[in-house]
Amino acid sequence: MAADLSQLVKAYDVRGVVPDQWDETLAELFGAAFVRVTGASAIVIGHDMRPSSPGLSRAFARGAATQGVDVTEIGLCSTDQLYYASGALNLPGAMFTASHNPAQYNGIKMCRAGAAPVGQDTGLTEIRELVEGWSESGAPEPAAQTGTITQRDTLEDYSAHLRSLVDLTSIRPLKVVVDAGNGMGGHTVPTVLGGLPLDVVPMYFELDGTFPNHEANPLDPANIVDLQKRVREESADLGIAFDGDADRCFVVDERGAPVSPSAITALVASRELAKHGGKGTVIHNLITSWSVPEVVKENGGTPVRTRVGHSFIKAEMATTGAIFGGEHSAHYYFKDFWNADTGMLAALHVLAALGGQDGPLSGLVAQYDRYAGSGEINSTVADQAGRLAAIKSAYEAREGVELDELDGLTVTAADWWFNVRPSNTEPLLRLNAEAWDEATMAKVRDEALAIIRG
Repeated sequence: MAADLSQLVKAYDVRGVVPDQWDETLAELFGAAFVRVTGASAIVIGHDMRPSSPGLSRAFARGAATQGVDVTEIGLCSTDQLYYASGALNLPGAMFTASHNPAQYNGIKMCRAGAAPVGQDTGLTEIRELVEGWSESGAPEPAAQTGTITQRDTLEDYSAHLRSLVDLTSIRPLKVVVDAGNGMGGHTVPTVLGGLPLDVVPMYFELDGTFPNHEANPLDPANIVDLQKRVREESADLGIAFDGDADRCFVVDERGAPVSPSAITALVASRELAKHGGKGTVIHNLITSWSVPEVVKENGGTPVRTRVGHSFIKAEMATTGAIFGGEHSAHYYFKDFWNADTGMLAALHVLAALGGQDGPLSGLVAQYDRYAGSGEINSTVADQAGRLAAIKSAYEAREGVELDELDGLTVTAADWWFNVRPSNTEPLLRLNAEAWDEATMAKVRDEALAIIRG
């Protein structure tokens, strides 16, 4: 009987518990399926620090090589380092990571040459079907000649590319606390930030896929408490936290206060627009703050609103030729980085902006953080469609209120908005609300939550 991969293959990647949901045998089949679907003659593979990652990665390489494909292994790396290798070498790539998920999980993020995404509508469905078929009928026929598997270190080249995009050599000296969460930031940060006018205070740089200190998900407030405390103790200029595979970064100011990822999106957008002569398209998803499109327009750019999710952002960037894109989940996408997301490049922009003026980070970001936001609030619901319909019914007849269904349901008034959208993988509805002031936001948030949880 064929394996059922419906719980393993997600909308954007492969992710599940090892060995309960998948193992090296399945990883080998994924390697063969990946090269069949991409039509590649050569690929590049990297992996994070999880205990299961080296074995799964090597199994995938074996599966690809049996199909006659040459494999370059770059070993331990961040996800954006894998995207760098895919872009610079112009090869399809596979990254073995489960990002911020607990230690027993692992996964594969796949891309075509030039870091173009592979999602359910761009090859992942076909990969899943091949693996399911082979798990029943046996492994595919090997090619007449097996491909080679070689190793290559790309860390220095990745670092040099990032530093060529943001000049930090003339900034004032800054003290920065960096929390790598025992993830891949501990591998990349010393090289990328080394030799710059920065006093880096490292936290949890030891690579440990069991995450002994805290989950490597900086969007959860519980996971940045240590960083906030250390920033205050060190009288640092700022703090930066990376997630497990170091493709997202989260920033706290000199007081230890979290800086909204929407404010970071607006700040980086203003810098990228300045770099491109005050012209260019900037992509933002529909749960980023109103501040983002405002700042983009103020700096001469054209904001384009998309659904939540990296495949939608990357597709829109390719279609519009956008120079930058940002999500409220702290994913930041750059034209100069093959339209791929890189938390490290966003962090360099923040350091350059802060170091290029004399004020504190709190003062610098205030101009980009103009409204009161709820953050994402998840509610477990049995009937997602029914609750969304109830919200639509409650608001559609109200005067001065507009509704759109680009992604879930967005309800917008003159001085507030909220979005409710279903999770793809869990029985959850996700609420994000924003208003001109805290009291209005709280009122709107609570009214929406009462319907969602009613």
